[in-house]
Amino acid sequence: MRNVSKTRETAETKISLTLNLDGTGKSNIKSGCGFLDHMLTLFAKHGRFDLNLTCDGDVCVDYHHSAEDIGITLGSAFKDALGDKRGICRYGNMILPMDEALILSAVDLSGRAYLAYKTGTLNEKVGDFDTELIEEFWLGFVRASESTLHINQMAGTNTHHIIEGMFKSVARSLKAAVAFDIDAKDEIPSTKGVL
Repeated sequence: MRNVSKTRETAETKISLTLNLDGTGKSNIKSGCGFLDHMLTLFAKHGRFDLNLTCDGDVCVDYHHSAEDIGITLGSAFKDALGDKRGICRYGNMILPMDEALILSAVDLSGRAYLAYKTGTLNEKVGDFDTELIEEFWLGFVRASESTLHINQMAGTNTHHIIEGMFKSVARSLKAAVAFDIDAKDEIPSTKGVL
């Protein structure tokens, strides 16, 4: 059940992915954007998620549709892989140093979509990738996964390190949140009885 395959096809992108929440960090990413490939590879490695992803997007325009739709598809895969969320820890957080950058992330697999995204001034581009699309990626992810995610840049000046720190920190926060709570293995982690 914690292993899922997803596809998403629009007029702008065609995405196929497989996700195993209980993997070892193996990945094969072909998003059409080298920088996003690198970030998703780091995400899989640091979350120990097995992730295979291909995206055929309208990159002749820019990377906006690909970044957003990959976030949506990945978030949807997390939601499906977790089912009713019985037995999970639900919450996770990480303060992650990436050289001079320091990133805090915290996640609640609450069933409610919310993104708090706070960064300092980032360079407009890393390579040919528009850095404003990182927020669009995470917005797509939280909406489709129905999760609350806080990402806060606490220090740093190197845009690449800041974004890399985000993907690593969020991956580790998610790994903690999807982990099984041994003391509550048959319970849904909410007084409502549903997430």
